[in-house]
Amino acid sequence: MSTEIVQKVLAGDVRATARLLRWIDDGRGEARRLLKVLYPRTGRARIIGITGNPGAGKSTLTDHLIRYFRSRDLRVAVVAIDPTSPFSGGAILGDRIRMQEHATDDGVFIRSFATRGHLGGLTSTTSDVVHALDAGGWQVILVETVGVGQDEVDVQRLAQTTVVVMAPGMGDEIQAIKAGVLEIADIFVVNKADREGADRTVRELQMMLDLEKVTQAELAHHGPVQSLLAAAEQRVSPAGWVPPVLKTTAVRGEGLDELCRALDDHHQVFLDACRDPQFVQARLRQQFLDVFRRTLVARGWSYLVHEDHLKQIVDRLQRGEADPYTLAEEAVKAVGGP
Repeated sequence: MSTEIVQKVLAGDVRATARLLRWIDDGRGEARRLLKVLYPRTGRARIIGITGNPGAGKSTLTDHLIRYFRSRDLRVAVVAIDPTSPFSGGAILGDRIRMQEHATDDGVFIRSFATRGHLGGLTSTTSDVVHALDAGGWQVILVETVGVGQDEVDVQRLAQTTVVVMAPGMGDEIQAIKAGVLEIADIFVVNKADREGADRTVRELQMMLDLEKVTQAELAHHGPVQSLLAAAEQRVSPAGWVPPVLKTTAVRGEGLDELCRALDDHHQVFLDACRDPQFVQARLRQQFLDVFRRTLVARGWSYLVHEDHLKQIVDRLQRGEADPYTLAEEAVKAVGGP
């Protein structure tokens, strides 16, 4: 059964791919075993992250990008991360109603996944989903996330190119930049540019990018980051790329040619950077740490729910028999830590 699914996924079979993605999303152990087999076939897809404030028009832009890449005869997969329903735990927006025109196109695969409370704008299994699609021969993978903020910048560690979408007049677009989004964008898009305030938003973005260049120059002067963990959390991006700030009105198709050119330009810069072994190593380090963290968390939760360990720990806390730090260390040792 497993061998059959792997073969079908590698052959681009949509039903087998959908089944595997469902297993990944449900956290089934079989999914991880299949991912181990599929991983050697990854590394060929072009991965683009699209993030931004709710209502900025991300899905409309994604819809246009699907058409652009399909016009080049490329197979496109869309991973749409939706808010979680508080009742079912599933994705509220389903498979993106506004993208239904692609439903009959065999060269387009669209799936929605719920965040289920996971911070970072992605689900805890998004990278596994992307790896499965990559192995399945989907040449372009668009990852659309639920929003931006200080804790919602994981997309930049997964994507090769990250597009941050904003709209004027929403009141918090610049606040989002201050919250850390400035560091993750390869391309800024001010969508709904026919609205009042679009030019002001562009100017403010340009000013903040100029300030960011000065800040980065000062950091470089003080030498590289010494902490391995801090270095792994840092953005891994091609040197010398300056994020452009583009204006679009996606519903009218305005500015989209410029966006597509910017995406292609950055992709070429990314491919050039991949000739540097240190650049590749930095991205692989981030990839490993992502899997490593999720593995630790999964094993930790498995231990806590097994034989009611969590209740026993809380009972000991309530009786004043131990502190949470000691109990956490004991739990880590029980899971298999030092």
